[in-house]
Amino acid sequence: MTPPPRAAHGTPDAAPSGPAAVAPALLREARRLAPEAVALRRDLHRGPELGLDLPGTQRLVLDALDGLGLEIRTGRALSSVTATLTGAADGPTILLRSDMDALPVTEDTGLPFASRTPGLMHACGHDAHMAMLVGAARLLAGRRDTLAGRVVFMFQPGEEGEHGARHMIEEGVLEASGRTADAAFALHVQPNLPAGTVWLRPGPQMAASDRFLILVRGRGGHASAPHTTRDPVPAACEIVLALQTAVTRGLAADDSAVLSVTLLNAGTAHGVIPDTVELGGTLRTLTEPTRKQLHAAIGRVARGVAAAHAVTAEVTVLPGYPVTVNDAGFTDLVLRTAAGTLGADAVDVLPACPMTAEDFSYVLRAVPGVLAFLGVCPPDREPHEAPSLHSSRMTIDEDVLATGIACEAAVALAFLTGREPEPAR
Repeated sequence: MTPPPRAAHGTPDAAPSGPAAVAPALLREARRLAPEAVALRRDLHRGPELGLDLPGTQRLVLDALDGLGLEIRTGRALSSVTATLTGAADGPTILLRSDMDALPVTEDTGLPFASRTPGLMHACGHDAHMAMLVGAARLLAGRRDTLAGRVVFMFQPGEEGEHGARHMIEEGVLEASGRTADAAFALHVQPNLPAGTVWLRPGPQMAASDRFLILVRGRGGHASAPHTTRDPVPAACEIVLALQTAVTRGLAADDSAVLSVTLLNAGTAHGVIPDTVELGGTLRTLTEPTRKQLHAAIGRVARGVAAAHAVTAEVTVLPGYPVTVNDAGFTDLVLRTAAGTLGADAVDVLPACPMTAEDFSYVLRAVPGVLAFLGVCPPDREPHEAPSLHSSRMTIDEDVLATGIACEAAVALAFLTGREPEPAR
């Protein structure tokens, strides 16, 4: 599938051109909010924080939400923010989510608002996510009198490996409105997709990601006399190759999994056969049955190959995030709503599931909903050449913040009212 053309969007205050010249009111309002969103995003970008404890980031979010008439709650075990908007009439509840944490990356963008904290950077776009969700809260708060239902705005630390969404669920984010959320939606920016475009698919949108560690234990000795040792090195090498075969020969051709050995540590000197070798890596899968099958295969293969070499293998599989699965019915609603808000040429079905992982998967296991990608390719790059997420040079097209604000607000309104926006023409 060829990606759709770059969506038309100029400066934050400019009206769209081309076939979407008559922009829906929501998008026009989002464009008026864009300067505030850009300013907030840059403030957040300057002060990245890691993990579950983000006091500075939390304060910026709380200040940005102040005055909107939301019921605010902060986390106990993490620096989360939960804000609930209650409409004028009773109705369902939808949850909108943004992650908040940065990465241990040294920024190399040269931006005037680059990270001021050495070794830390918002290299995954979470600064943009927070700015867009605050903008969506502003749009929806201005429509409180027309809403039948509730919107929960979930600002979540610890997405980068700390299971922050799971912690927030344990602290009751899904019940923050007084009833369990009926649906959930999140956007994730993607610099390798055309700016202003929205991509999603029913079913798996992102993979499960697990880590594994293997300790191959033998008996070391002098490198000149390997016959007097039980050398763990060749056993470890064969385990690496056998794990690849376990995937290619253990799964059907139409199933998907990626197993990568990324750590291999052995030895301290050229003339010494070591006692042990350490292996480690990641496993990424798209279904729970395949995930469980390959968890078992890692242990079986490692121990079997080790036994053939008269050494042993100790295997540890560390479960990570589950598969991010989009609900089919809600995917259809988001596709129609985004097309009606942004224009049909700005929305498409993702042709394949990337093997990256997301802890919004915990929310989508409990509540029907969708995670969608928002293209933010910088204006001076083509999508295929733009620095990717987690790169020290990752940047975004800030004009797209208005697109994300409008999309999040439109999905919430469509779900709560049962009416999708008129198609943009």
